[in-house]
Amino acid sequence: MGSSSNTNKALTETRFSDLEPPLSEDIIDALDRSGFEFCTPVQAATIPLLCRHKDVAVDAATGSGKTLAFVLPLVEILRRSTSYPPKPHQVMGVIISPTRELSTQIYNVALPFVSTLANVNSVLLVGGREVKSDMNTIEEGGCNLLIGTPGRLSDIMERMEILDFRNLEILILDEADRLLEMGFQKQVNSIISRLPKQRRTGLFSATQTEGVEELAKAGLRNPVRVEVRAESKSESSQHSTNSKVPSGLHLEYLVCEADKKSSQLVDLLVENQKKKLIVYFMTCASVDYWGLVLSKIPALKSISLIPIHGDMKQNAREKALASFTEASSAVLLCTDVAARGLDIPGIDYVVQYDPPQDPNMFNHRVGRTARLGKEGRAIVFLLPEEEDYVEFMCRRGVACQEKQCSEEASDVIPIIRSQAMKDRAVLEKGLKAFVSFVRGYKEHLCSYIFRWKSLEIGKLAMGYGLLYLPSMSEVKQHRLSSEGFTPVTDIKFEDIKFKDKFREKQRKQNMQARKEKREQEKKEKGKKNSKKAVAAAAATDSNKRKLTGKQRQTIQTAEDEEEMARDYRLLKKLKKGSIKEDDFAKLTGADDF
Repeated sequence: MGSSSNTNKALTETRFSDLEPPLSEDIIDALDRSGFEFCTPVQAATIPLLCRHKDVAVDAATGSGKTLAFVLPLVEILRRSTSYPPKPHQVMGVIISPTRELSTQIYNVALPFVSTLANVNSVLLVGGREVKSDMNTIEEGGCNLLIGTPGRLSDIMERMEILDFRNLEILILDEADRLLEMGFQKQVNSIISRLPKQRRTGLFSATQTEGVEELAKAGLRNPVRVEVRAESKSESSQHSTNSKVPSGLHLEYLVCEADKKSSQLVDLLVENQKKKLIVYFMTCASVDYWGLVLSKIPALKSISLIPIHGDMKQNAREKALASFTEASSAVLLCTDVAARGLDIPGIDYVVQYDPPQDPNMFNHRVGRTARLGKEGRAIVFLLPEEEDYVEFMCRRGVACQEKQCSEEASDVIPIIRSQAMKDRAVLEKGLKAFVSFVRGYKEHLCSYIFRWKSLEIGKLAMGYGLLYLPSMSEVKQHRLSSEGFTPVTDIKFEDIKFKDKFREKQRKQNMQARKEKREQEKKEKGKKNSKKAVAAAAATDSNKRKLTGKQRQTIQTAEDEEEMARDYRLLKKLKKGSIKEDDFAKLTGADDF
């Protein structure tokens, strides 16, 4: 190592080569090749503890270098194990993380360091591909370090008795709070129950919750608490303050009406077209829609727009992430699936078009930029009725500055609407995105700030570029204001075709099938009604035949009395002048005589 001093404010003055107990030469060489010399605070605090066989519960700001903080000691612990080098199916380490993307990233970060170990094979286990394929990989190539998501890990552990966990040295739970939030408690408990209690455990999280505390109590033995916060300087004071966001991050919020949001977004994207941005939406349907519609706006033609969300197939997600990672400038449109843990280099700007349903996700979203001491910007779009969110986040240690709406932003709504009139795919995706947003809005954890009954649905629909308001119970029952919406009236919506000829052909076939089904149901209903009428008439005749003379006379008397009463009412109307004599004659049957 050279004698260079550290100029990155996110790093400490501690070199990896200075840590005690010392890291092996192989690890130092691998770090050197990757350009790592100085530790971040979380690495300087955590690596020595795990290497001294202590359990750790680490609470650190996002973007603080947590992955190396557990990968390096894990490799050292395996190297020093009495079971090293291991047998092919002897599992010595397990790393659990909440998403496929984060697991893949950990696997790739670990590779150059794991490769310094003789006969140690790491295997990535995530959903989105055949379980049998993973089982074959393990059977044929062996497996000593498992890295993956809770569902696939627990599934493989249950199915494969060949795996031997008796000499397991270390378990790592990364993004522990997210593991619990995503409902993986059962799988995590199942995995832990299969592991020996005599092991080292590291629990890493960006936020501390009651669930994380419970998990720490259950899975860790006398853990050492490590809490690392980024140092930031406020505008009004030169004193350093503890912040839950990276120190080089410039955070802003923009308040604008719902019908102006899309135009403001396009203006921001144009302004930053040479940069690398992430734009967050609330739902998968919103990502699909805006990914399609933004690509059709002329001002954005030169910008690479890459959508990614949880409903996409695994290989599509991997391809999207790879193309975004490799690009020098691009825009990733995503849901919270990409908010946690991913370390994509060079992200300049994070845009939260929709604030997160869970306020804990705010930090993880903005933490995609300004990582490891670099500078970055982030902005959250808010409706006027949501402005209390700024004060709420400030109380949670996340202060934002106001950014004014751009007066230069051109109105993109006419462009979006014209695209919807040209292609049914835009029309249908827009309606689906809009409905999913309104339904998703109800799920906000800060419901006292994000009150769905205060949503101005008319302006919102205009902002989405809809041609008409969809048939939703919330709209039908007038629970939400439709003010501000101008429907398109000079077009028949059923006449709008898909540009995709195959989809249009399919639509026409479906329309014809529905038409034929309705006609058939109509015919069958007519037949049933006529049969019922015949049966009722027959039953009436039959009943009349069964009645005695006295019964028939009673019924006839009642009918006569009813007719007389009706005629009397009509006569009163005639005297008042509310009906004419001709009408009276027709209604009473007098003109038959």
